[in-house]
Amino acid sequence: MRNRRTAVLGGSGFVGRYVVQRLAARGDVVPVGCRHAEDAKFLMTFGLVGQIAAVDVTIDDEQLLPAFLAGNEAVVNCVGILQEGGAQTFERVHHLGPARMARLAREAGVARLVHISAIGADPRSPSAYARTKAAGEAAVRDAFPTATILRPSVVFGPEDQFFNRFAGIAMISPLVPLIGGGQTRFQPVYVGDVADAVLKCLEDPATAGRTYELGGPKTYTMRELIELLLAEIRRKRVLVDLPFGAAELQARLMSILPRPPLTVDQVELLKRDNVVSSGALTLAALGIAPTAVEGILPSYLDRFRRGGWYARGT
Repeated sequence: MRNRRTAVLGGSGFVGRYVVQRLAARGDVVPVGCRHAEDAKFLMTFGLVGQIAAVDVTIDDEQLLPAFLAGNEAVVNCVGILQEGGAQTFERVHHLGPARMARLAREAGVARLVHISAIGADPRSPSAYARTKAAGEAAVRDAFPTATILRPSVVFGPEDQFFNRFAGIAMISPLVPLIGGGQTRFQPVYVGDVADAVLKCLEDPATAGRTYELGGPKTYTMRELIELLLAEIRRKRVLVDLPFGAAELQARLMSILPRPPLTVDQVELLKRDNVVSSGALTLAALGIAPTAVEGILPSYLDRFRRGGWYARGT
């Protein structure tokens, strides 16, 4: 049987590596586009010799992208950033890049395209992250009308930048700040479920042209998630309410740093709940039962416990 070819852009990132792993497991040949192919060699272990190939190519590369996309039956775009840095702007990565990629994919004869966006994508949002995510969705739709768009809530898993980040703070600080009083609601979705959703969309032609919002089985406030995290790593910390205005001021002061731990745009995002919309197509529509946070956190947060996995007490 002829092997399918499915290209993955951003395949060495958090979500992308799980998508690559599942594609390889089903027998696909997987070209992986990333900014640093040398750092993506770990992906090779997910498949047989020659099954996965990492290539230096960016999502907005007009010269290299056509050759990268040529010959693929499907393309999955996992490229995204949480904060800007240098040439990596929200406009370039979330809007202009996907627009160019979708156009070139159509011209290359690609049959299926899955584009990963985010819950909260909104052209009217005060957040540049959310606005450019919405612009990217619209551009992908214009260039490739049958593309499937996936909008996950906060994605969690061993390499996440949410629980790992706050656990790291809790290791060194007696205080954990809660922006806006920690009342923002989230619906964390397991990275494995997001990757499974990608494959379902590639396999089911009925998903073409549709948008799915991916969330876990339960919603939590930020405060509840931090309390869950602290209980898991067995550390007692003081939770400090930080008003949005104070958080924005701190973010502006930290903006002089090369990689600020908090940005004004992130504060804006926290002013709006990050949960699945009423009436949206969800994981259930794809036949996927969402995985609970409580069932996964113990598998990767033990390193943040005092004394490690077998430590007792707090």
